[in-house]
Amino acid sequence: MKKLVAAVCLCFMFSGVAFAASSREDLQARIEAAKTVLDQIMQAQDATIPKNILEQATCVAVVPGMLKGAFIFGGQYGQGVVTCRTGHGWSAPVFIRMAGGSFGFQIGGQSTDLVLIAVNDKGFQDLLKSKFKIGADASAAAGPVGRAGQAATDWKMNAELLSYSRNKGLFAGISLDGTSVSQNKADTNTYYGTDHTFETILKGDVPVPEGAVPFVTDVAHHFVQAKQD
Repeated sequence: MKKLVAAVCLCFMFSGVAFAASSREDLQARIEAAKTVLDQIMQAQDATIPKNILEQATCVAVVPGMLKGAFIFGGQYGQGVVTCRTGHGWSAPVFIRMAGGSFGFQIGGQSTDLVLIAVNDKGFQDLLKSKFKIGADASAAAGPVGRAGQAATDWKMNAELLSYSRNKGLFAGISLDGTSVSQNKADTNTYYGTDHTFETILKGDVPVPEGAVPFVTDVAHHFVQAKQD
């Protein structure tokens, strides 16, 4: 009975996080956290995103502090930001939710940073959908790690999205099969103060808000630098 109560409490915990309203200050903090995560990952020497992936990326999603919890029933939930490559740089950001669950005899909890990279136009189109599931609606793979990325070959043919996680300083590719990714339209509208479609923003038709400039500039620096090296 106690285990059932704990499982129910866990479900309510994630539901509460999922549907809590975000203020513009909350969203600005999320963008700043995403920049910090990306900076820390890119400052690693060899345990980082390979150069050839940086060069081909069409979109980048950063989910700082994705929550995981488990007590018989497992669950994970996170909120992040996405920017996409356009003909004149990188787009203003939009906000997304990522959620998944599992069942098994498990107990524990942790927080981990996630990075999701679209590596072709199909991956970009996935992020324009209101919701999709990794592994079912979009092919994904655990991203290879290493500055040179010599082992990164299979993903070029098989993946639209590459996924990474960072927990306690360790950075590695991760399988996110079964995880759903959905547009957070409410947060996006709150941040911009008006209603914009994800397509309009991610295709570069909406100016980058002042508060998001450091994050977008940071992405441009790392990914443009990859093409120039």
